[in-house]
Amino acid sequence: MVARVRTLLVAVTAALTALAGPAVLTGCRQSGGSDSDPATSRPTGSVFLALGDCGSRGRETATEVPCTSERAVARVVARHDGTAWQGPACPPRTDFVLHISESRPAVDEDGDGAVPRGYACMRNLEPPHPGDPGGGGGPRTLVGDCVYGAGRGEVRETACDGSGERRPEYRVTSAVPDRTACPAATRLYVTLDGKRPVGCAVRL
Repeated sequence: MVARVRTLLVAVTAALTALAGPAVLTGCRQSGGSDSDPATSRPTGSVFLALGDCGSRGRETATEVPCTSERAVARVVARHDGTAWQGPACPPRTDFVLHISESRPAVDEDGDGAVPRGYACMRNLEPPHPGDPGGGGGPRTLVGDCVYGAGRGEVRETACDGSGERRPEYRVTSAVPDRTACPAATRLYVTLDGKRPVGCAVRL
C-alpha cells in the first residue's frame, strides 16, 4: 500500500531557536516562555498532522509522511485548532511548533474544501532535542533551561552547554508558586507555565 503524502503551507518555527522569544524583565529579571513514546508507523489520517503523525520540514512547507519514511524528521505530540497564543500550551520537551495557516486546497482532509487554522507541537525523532531542559529552544521554558540577557530588559533561552550562539548567563534551578519561595541565591525570576509559574534562576 502506498501511503499518502500531504503538504500544506505553514508558518514554521525553527527548532533551534528560543521559540518563546524575548520577555520583559521585572523585579530582578523575568523571562517568558512529552516526549511521545515511539509508535508504529501508520498511514496518514483524516486530519493533517494529527497526534502521532510524522512530518518532514522545510522553510515554508510541512509534509505529512509515514513515520518510517526516511523523510520523517519529527512526530506530532499534540495538535490543536486555533492559534498557539490563545490555545493550550504545547507539552514539555516539545522541540518546535508548526503553525498551520487556514487554507482551502483542491483536495482536503474531509472534503469540505478547507484545512482549519491550527498548530502542531513537534518532537524530533532523533537528537538534537532543543526542547529538553538545557537544550536552548522549544516553546516553553523549563527547569534546567539557561538564558542570557538580550538587552532592553529582555532575556532569551540558549543551550546550557555553550553550543548556542550566545553564552548562558543564568540557569533555572526550580519552579515555585511565587517569588517568595525562591532560594536566596536566585538572581532571575522566569515566567513558567503551570501551577508553579515562577522559575528561580541562578547566575552561572
